Amino acid sequence: MAENTDLSLQKQVIYSIYVRNHTEEGTFRALIPDLDRIKALGTDIIWLMPIHPIGVEGKKGSLGCPYANRDYRDVNPAYGTMDDFKFLVSEIHKRGMKCIIDVVYNHTSPDSVLRNSHPEFFYRRQDGSFGNHLGEWSDVIDLDYNVKALWDYQIESLCMWAETVDGFRCDVASFVPLEFWKEARSAVEKVHPGAIWLAETVHTVTNNYAKSIGINAMSDADAFSAFDMEYEYDIWASFEAYLDGKTPLSGYLDMLNLQEAVYPSNYNKMHCLENHDQKRIRSRLRSEEELINYTSMLYFLKGTTLIYAGQEFENTHTPSLFEKEPIDRKTGKDISPLLKRLSSIKQLFGQSDWFLARADAENDIAVLRRGSGNCEFLGIFSLKAEKASVPVPELHDGTYEELISGKSVRIIAGNFDCSGEPAIIKVR
Repeated sequence: MAENTDLSLQKQVIYSIYVRNHTEEGTFRALIPDLDRIKALGTDIIWLMPIHPIGVEGKKGSLGCPYANRDYRDVNPAYGTMDDFKFLVSEIHKRGMKCIIDVVYNHTSPDSVLRNSHPEFFYRRQDGSFGNHLGEWSDVIDLDYNVKALWDYQIESLCMWAETVDGFRCDVASFVPLEFWKEARSAVEKVHPGAIWLAETVHTVTNNYAKSIGINAMSDADAFSAFDMEYEYDIWASFEAYLDGKTPLSGYLDMLNLQEAVYPSNYNKMHCLENHDQKRIRSRLRSEEELINYTSMLYFLKGTTLIYAGQEFENTHTPSLFEKEPIDRKTGKDISPLLKRLSSIKQLFGQSDWFLARADAENDIAVLRRGSGNCEFLGIFSLKAEKASVPVPELHDGTYEELISGKSVRIIAGNFDCSGEPAIIKVR
């Protein structure tokens, strides 16, 4: 693990914002009136998806993709000026939240400032043309980290932003050399001590394929030596397989147990139900009752929690990265009170808890345990929102407080009478 990782990140909540789609105006300043509401959800960190100018050459859709970065050292003029951005960050700080920004260091747009000023910084195909290693992203070209001068430029850019923001979400971090990230972290630490580092580590299948074609893809285990948090894409396929009805719940829970077994005790996998690259979770579930169980389980998992803007309003449409599609606040649904309650419960957990998961397979109920020292919690989540009697040998018969509802529940003959609603119980 990164030696100076802040363990309190384990208890924190990140709220992800795509500036273009968060408000009708799609600007930095238009975000400010919504900050109090976002803070009230229990948000600790706001992650702004890429704020930089977007390339025009090869762009996708009518507005282009924010991950096709044209200039690492400027802001997208459609969002406002640099002063507007700094004012937004100051307002985030004023409310006791931190701000991290997306950095896309694997590639740039084909018409980027760097391509024009430093063509030697880029990967070339055998015919000498610019391109990318995987060949999947037609609107970007890859950088070449064999060129040491590129490291200096990128680190200088990070240090510039670190004077304003509190850290970075690093796009496809697995494809950028680990030693670069270590050097970058060390340099940024001198500018902004305690800066936050979140790695978008890639799906297991993608990582393995990249290695098979000669890309030096960083493993998730190695990534923890430079980053505070990383994506849970190492087990995302198991989560989706369960959602799609292809595997039993135990398949996904076994992968959570595997994470606990193979990573250092203070590992931090950022857990989510959706993000800008995945389908909206509400579109994948049958009912709000199921959503409430999934959401409650999300907050119980060990690690930082991610909420993607619009998730609280049960949005079902995944916004395009390439067009303007503001989040829908008029769904008639709002689980904000639940998110606020869950974030307060999250504060009760330890910073380096042990974690165990098992499935009541017959009823699709996840039974999760976590704790440290003399403190232990039990979570029971009915992912099909169905009633069942659940064996809980972890609990003695008696009366306990259920933390989400605040009501008392009884354990009788070693069983918990699950009503179809989630339950979080303090064991000791």
